[in-house]
Amino acid sequence: MSLRPYRALLSARLRTLLQYRTAALAGIATQLFFGLVRMMIFDAFFRAAGAAGLGGQPMTWTQVNTYIWLGQAFLLLTMAFNDLEIAALVRSGGVVYELVKPADLYALWFSRALSGRLAPLLMRSVPILLIAGFFFGLTPPVSGAAALLFAASIALSLALASAIMVLISTTLFWTLSGEGVSRLVPHLIFMLSGMILPLPLFPDVLQPALAVLPFRGLIDAPFRIWIGDLAGARALAALAHQAAWTLAFILAGRFLLSRGLRRLEAQGG
Repeated sequence: MSLRPYRALLSARLRTLLQYRTAALAGIATQLFFGLVRMMIFDAFFRAAGAAGLGGQPMTWTQVNTYIWLGQAFLLLTMAFNDLEIAALVRSGGVVYELVKPADLYALWFSRALSGRLAPLLMRSVPILLIAGFFFGLTPPVSGAAALLFAASIALSLALASAIMVLISTTLFWTLSGEGVSRLVPHLIFMLSGMILPLPLFPDVLQPALAVLPFRGLIDAPFRIWIGDLAGARALAALAHQAAWTLAFILAGRFLLSRGLRRLEAQGG
């Protein structure tokens, strides 16, 4: 199978989405604001815990602060929603025109999802990392090896997020509106990925379940590699966990898409 049409789609959408500079600036300002709010909340928590003599936290304040700012920089990895253009095609029946293209439909949708994540991340993440590093205590990766593993983990996070988004889009063949799924899944991901609360701070009884679920692969795994909480064999295991769940979501998405296309009925003239 030639990859040329998918590379062309990815490149074209990246060039288009990179034009939205004003939206990127607004996103940077918003994420910096909420980063400051979260930083103050966790700072108060750690101060209160220290005053009460509650030591032994699974993460230091410096690690939590870095985790918070990484979360603001890579927030879009946790945003799961229906692609509005795909939703319109399914509702109108125009998706049948996609089927006559000499390309794999799942791969086309995956390329759309990937570009939709990658372009905003390129514009938002670097400025937020630089600002947080200079002014708000974001620390660099603990080592060169951690930086390389972090880059690999973020690439897998992008693939995992894209696979989840395509799977959500395939549910449109059964739900049409897709509002229920697109409203429920983001809250689930926010809670279980570490976006609201770093996963190591969850109760010990929940840690085995959190370690198995796919959502930690979106942000928790790369962030903990960055701060040095996952290193060596544990870091490689986290990468394998991300790759396995990405493959699982891709296979599930392909299966549901094939089932949905078999039952598709395009109505109208």
